[in-house]
Amino acid sequence: MSNILFSHSYYYKLDPKQWKNKTPFPPLGTLYAASLLRENGFQVSLFDTNLLDSSTSIEPVLINETPDYLVIYDDGFNYLTKMCLTNMREACFEMIQLGKKHNCTIIICSSDSTDHYEEYIEKGADFILLGEGEITLLELLKSLDKNESIDNLKGIVFKSNNKIQVNNKREVLQHLDDLPLPAWDLVDIESYKNIWKQSGQEFTLNIATTRGCPYKCNWCAKPIYGNRYNAHSPEYIVKEIKFLKEKFGVTRFWMCDDIFGLKPNWVQEFNKNLIDHNLKIKYYIQSRVDLLLKDDTIDCLAESGLEEVWVGAESASQKILNAMDKGTTVGQIYQATKLLKAKNIRIAFFLQFGYLDENQQDIQKTIEMVKELMPDNIGISVSYPLPGTKFYNKVKDDLKLKANWTDSDDFDMMFNGTYNTNYYRKLQRFVHKEFRKQQGFQNLKNVFSKPNTITVTSLKSIAKLAYYIPSSFLDSILLKKLQHHGS
Repeated sequence: MSNILFSHSYYYKLDPKQWKNKTPFPPLGTLYAASLLRENGFQVSLFDTNLLDSSTSIEPVLINETPDYLVIYDDGFNYLTKMCLTNMREACFEMIQLGKKHNCTIIICSSDSTDHYEEYIEKGADFILLGEGEITLLELLKSLDKNESIDNLKGIVFKSNNKIQVNNKREVLQHLDDLPLPAWDLVDIESYKNIWKQSGQEFTLNIATTRGCPYKCNWCAKPIYGNRYNAHSPEYIVKEIKFLKEKFGVTRFWMCDDIFGLKPNWVQEFNKNLIDHNLKIKYYIQSRVDLLLKDDTIDCLAESGLEEVWVGAESASQKILNAMDKGTTVGQIYQATKLLKAKNIRIAFFLQFGYLDENQQDIQKTIEMVKELMPDNIGISVSYPLPGTKFYNKVKDDLKLKANWTDSDDFDMMFNGTYNTNYYRKLQRFVHKEFRKQQGFQNLKNVFSKPNTITVTSLKSIAKLAYYIPSSFLDSILLKKLQHHGS
């Protein structure tokens, strides 16, 4: 059978904010696809771009391995790939050109190529896989190897008779346990461990327990796994955890699902399986505040090793949450935060500024909520219109020449919002500083009231008050000036 070189187009070094964090994850989606192909008799290898400097570094591999196919298969579990960052798109285009130079058939699977397949075909890609790609890729390669017709093969785009042919979409995979475990042996895990050491955090690997999200937040794109929620069995996930612990000594995991544990009783069964296999782990997840309001669920999460939950709080304005079709309430954010803290589970907020019709009162409500609830961490973005979303359709006529961010810290307002880009960039920095300032004050108070809880990190937080107090004050003045400039 054919020789396949797998790769992907995300380079941490081309995304400075993420590279600074020093917490990279292997390309999980790519590893699933490579594992399935290998199980079906194909010879596969991986050129992992995550920790490399540039797209040109693939050329020596193309020369040495002479693959029949170059499959650039992005990690659909990495939310950064859904942002369709221009740095990564340009890297992919260069990889396509290098692959063609060395006589490879080029197959692409990514969020960006699903949304913009014409551009990728024009750049030299032979085939685009639309959406979830494993089964489509397997069927395509089998057909090409046997010289069979692909005219009716679901889920592909290709050029036929100088015209782009878009075949019917493929249904998403429902029985996820049919997939073999990801091809973890193709990754140089030690190189990831070395980068993580620089972060000061415990080394962590990524696991996906589910695919898809049934909720309808109108700014959220789901080009790969769609709206249908499908889950691996708890047994499958515990098998993978056991393998990763025994093979690499890993005991901490990032469950990279859009929503963890939505399926009824899944968390309870997961916890039971961990106990049955005598596996003690730590992990963190993403979830929704309305799913965290049952004591039984939180108890099982805590018992199974949950350390931290990132929730899409987004805003403390119910008006904004309703406009987003979020389906949650501000009250639920407060309830979930208090419940998790009572169980000693860390909670972190994703916050989003800049949504349509946001005003100063909405912004202030969100800032006050952060100060009042004091989550353990926050992540801030501005509303980002992605193709295929209801939000994109609302603002597409206002979009400027720039349609994508360069990297994940770009923060460009690409539509006509209430305020301009400079305002929101300054707001992001101000809210972060206010948050760190409040953390510092909280830790200073704990020095006297809870001295046993003080850590080196706490002391550093207190020391940084000398920076955050004046800096946030100056930012507040600048924000007021920028506020009057409007959009």
